[in-house]
Amino acid sequence: MTTAVTAFNLKKWALWSNLLIFLTVLGPGIITGSVDNDAGGITTYALAGAKYGYNLLWTLIPAFIVLLVIQEMNARMGIVSGKGLADMIRENAGVKVTFFIFLGLLVADIANTTTEFAGVAGSMQVFGVSKYIAVPLAAVAVWLLVVKGTYRFAEKVFLIFSVFLLAYVVSAIMAKPSWGEIGASFIHPQVQFSFDYIAMVIGIIGTTIAPWMQFYMQSAVIEKGLKIEDYRFTLWDVVIGCIATVLVAFFIMVACASTLHTKGIVITEAKDAALSLKPMAGAFAAQVFAFGLFIASIFSATILPVATAFYVCEAFGFEAGIDKTFKEAPQFYWLYTVIIMIAVAIILLPNAPLITITLWSQIFNGVLLPVVLVCMILLVNNREIMGEYVNKPFKNLIGWATVVILVGLSVLLLVQTLIH
Repeated sequence: MTTAVTAFNLKKWALWSNLLIFLTVLGPGIITGSVDNDAGGITTYALAGAKYGYNLLWTLIPAFIVLLVIQEMNARMGIVSGKGLADMIRENAGVKVTFFIFLGLLVADIANTTTEFAGVAGSMQVFGVSKYIAVPLAAVAVWLLVVKGTYRFAEKVFLIFSVFLLAYVVSAIMAKPSWGEIGASFIHPQVQFSFDYIAMVIGIIGTTIAPWMQFYMQSAVIEKGLKIEDYRFTLWDVVIGCIATVLVAFFIMVACASTLHTKGIVITEAKDAALSLKPMAGAFAAQVFAFGLFIASIFSATILPVATAFYVCEAFGFEAGIDKTFKEAPQFYWLYTVIIMIAVAIILLPNAPLITITLWSQIFNGVLLPVVLVCMILLVNNREIMGEYVNKPFKNLIGWATVVILVGLSVLLLVQTLIH
């Protein structure tokens, strides 16, 4: 009896011990996944649902598989190498190649950050707050969080933001979707080969698996100080983050497909989706959608420029990190500040083409992603770097297949553009 009780107590202790370790490790995977559902992503998912109904939901299945495989690679590379992805690319590809890769990524991320502040402006307009008040206040808040805060404090704030993104589940349920049609859309997807459809597929993939995420994920693992003994807990963190990403995307598309698409309502931005929901699903559903957009926008407006400043500084050998002071990492903080300033300045222009910036920033993500993936796959298969932790054949298959498909879609989009 005593032995049985002792064994039970040991199992109970081990369970609580593992849970405590998991909670300590928790962060990079969930935050990276959640921040992926940013203003650009919400806009893209809303446009997809409003225009194509449930017909593009099928894209979330391959997107989830690829996202999971890629994020796991990221976490493993960061834990094993102790280096960020940008640093590894520079060391193995050289400065010239690194310069051109990161120039493209920098331009895309400035556009992406602009999109985040567009989300702040749009969501606050639903609540009657002018963008000339909301955007500058949001910019100051996110700047202070990073410049004056610590990584641990910022991570706690980010995890709280992640929970609020579940607001989209409420919006979707209130829209009273047709679950039978949703199931049929997964079993018998209606694939089209038009320019708009292909662009939307690339946009969905580009926003679900954004290039900058790969750099943030790896840097977050390093900044948190995770080791190989933490790997199995980190893997669960990644899995939960990927599930959360795709679930939020699913419910956004369902909410807009169940209301806007059925009524033939055309939208141009996420704010329109919130306003259009009001007469069909009620004022509360519209406010919940707008609140989710605001949280996602603030969340991503903080992390995206941080990730950009981090990997650019890392690529060219400058000090970087939230836990460093302005004096210790001036290039990092100045670049972070300048990205925010440029984005805010564009948003405050009276006739800024925000929808064009939003949609094409996501398409640009989809076009740049294969370049980043090729670098990642080559690095994670380098035994000098990874030792016994190189990729298994299945993960290489998923990775290379994603590269080939994205390149093929990008070429098809280019051909369609030339024809048009």
